[in-house]
Amino acid sequence: MDWDDAYSNSAYIPDGDSYTARWAEAASRFRATAKTQLDRSYGPSERERYDLFLPEGTPCGTVVFVHGGYWHLFDKSSWSHLAAGPLARGWAVAMPSYTLAPEARLTEIVRQIGQAVTSIAEAVPGEVRLTGHSAGGHLVTRMSCADSPLPGRIARTLSISGLHDLRPLMKTSMPLRLDEAEAAAESPALLKRHQDITVTAWVGAKERPELLRQTALLAEAWGVGQVIVPGRHHFDVIDALADPNSAMIAELLS
Repeated sequence: MDWDDAYSNSAYIPDGDSYTARWAEAASRFRATAKTQLDRSYGPSERERYDLFLPEGTPCGTVVFVHGGYWHLFDKSSWSHLAAGPLARGWAVAMPSYTLAPEARLTEIVRQIGQAVTSIAEAVPGEVRLTGHSAGGHLVTRMSCADSPLPGRIARTLSISGLHDLRPLMKTSMPLRLDEAEAAAESPALLKRHQDITVTAWVGAKERPELLRQTALLAEAWGVGQVIVPGRHHFDVIDALADPNSAMIAELLS
């Protein structure tokens, strides 16, 4: 088994290498016209910042989107355009960055996201809905475990193409510094779900087999809903977040 290949996405997506620039451009255009509060602090380090996007009027609550990049790539600035869907439905949207691996271990990244979610909830009243993509999908399901930082405030979590068992990643060349104890301790599929948080595992049908397996694993381990979207791959499955009328937004905000 070539574990690096199992988690390689761009090599199996037409024009896969072009998506990074396309996301950054779309995000920049969106920020230019949105009602924003950028680079709000939730902790002392340079990357402990989040961008807040506000709808017209009083927000219904807050959607927190956590970005992917296998915990060692990207930041909040590439995903602003994905706030469009919840904003059109009257929800505020917050997008945090976090310290990347290998500077931070997974346990530290999880702690930072917990602090981010807590700080965001303090800034905007109402329910909190969590969503994240790839590594971000892992982080939002991790926030939905029995030790959730906000029991009673997080009502629903939508994990998109998430990674829920970290043990196979020890066999990749990703700079995560994972050992067996940490991989087990931070794998949502090996932990208990918080019973008050509704969780859905969402994935594109054209994703790598390992991403499909990880999604099915969480659905089985936690007894939660699983949605497999025909025709979508790892890079375009998140597009539906920008569409207020999409099935993804309906699931997240229902």
